[in-house]
Amino acid sequence: MATVGNTIMTSQPVPNETVIVLPSNVINFSQAEKPELTNQGQDSLKTRLQAEVKVIGTIQILCGVKVLSLGIILASASFSPNFTQVISMLLKSAYPFIAPLLFVISGSLSIITEKRLTKLLVHSSLAGSILSALSALVGFILLSVNLAALNPASLQCELDKRNIPTRLLSYDDYNLPYTTDCYKAKASLAGTLSLMLICTLLEFCLAVLTAVLRWKQTLSDFPGVCFSCLTVTPVPKDDS
Repeated sequence: MATVGNTIMTSQPVPNETVIVLPSNVINFSQAEKPELTNQGQDSLKTRLQAEVKVIGTIQILCGVKVLSLGIILASASFSPNFTQVISMLLKSAYPFIAPLLFVISGSLSIITEKRLTKLLVHSSLAGSILSALSALVGFILLSVNLAALNPASLQCELDKRNIPTRLLSYDDYNLPYTTDCYKAKASLAGTLSLMLICTLLEFCLAVLTAVLRWKQTLSDFPGVCFSCLTVTPVPKDDS
């Protein structure tokens, strides 16, 4: 502490501080570059998603064509009355003929929507995917029931050809020549129904995936259908 005239001066230690001064052009460059990188990442993700949706739509069309061709084979083939009763429920439900059309329509809408993104096409693709998923679920149940009924039908086919009761049927009788037709019919039906079941299960998974993507797309690209997605822009106050 020192006294100069009537003034008392006090010396206090000044802490060591480091001050970093950044030029304004560096700050502006960093702020301008960040949105550009974000937009590039979004564009890359959108392009990759569009390619994946096109592949999914193509697989859906192939599944529909496969199920339809197998349904035509089942309808045109001739089997013993035992096996005819098994597949009659599947053919009467018209699943092998109506569901494939829904699969093809859903896949086609997915491909068209990615080429021309409009609100109507997105909603149409969403509706088609939901219908395809529901029809595939029904087909999965029908095909599972038919596959489970093949073994009793095969056994009844063998019994009807021999006209002997079940309790008199031994294991050695299965190797007789007149049982080969029942085995062939069972094997061909099991293979056909299994292929239809695999295509149906694949179609169900793809339809559900497409429906989820389209639903999210309606909320992001067309926020007018969702009140919670609306954004409010603040109005600047007029100081005058």
